[in-house]
Amino acid sequence: MTTTMILIALGALLIGLLIGYFVAAGSRSNTRPRERRLQQQMDELRNEHTRYQADVNAHFMESAQLLRRLNDVQRDLQQQMARSASRLSSDEESQQALVFEGKSHRDRSLPDDDSIEPPRDYAPKDSPDEQGTLSEAYGFKPAPKGSKSPEKKDKA
Repeated sequence: MTTTMILIALGALLIGLLIGYFVAAGSRSNTRPRERRLQQQMDELRNEHTRYQADVNAHFMESAQLLRRLNDVQRDLQQQMARSASRLSSDEESQQALVFEGKSHRDRSLPDDDSIEPPRDYAPKDSPDEQGTLSEAYGFKPAPKGSKSPEKKDKA
């Protein structure tokens, strides 16, 4: 009886192995077209991404060129206005203003470093004894010495 059980178990094992082999072979043949399809989609997405990057680069190059031309035209216009003002106007102040406006922002003089103050992250005090806004007691008035603090009465 034990030999028949062993033979039945070996037969079942062999049948299971054969079924597993055929199922795996069938699924392998189904995955090949799927792998090819996924690879093709990935290649298409890569190409689309590359085209998009090229379009963005072309856009920024064209925008930079247009801005450069706009700056050149603006500078030429400003110079023309300054030349015309100096030729047509006798008022010294208006000529100085136009010449100053014609200079680029790099050529204009900056204020002295002494007049520039960094921003403060606190409110300045008028005197050293005064409580600052970051003090824990700021805004609270001290209670008079003779008064008691009010007690809470619970209502039942």
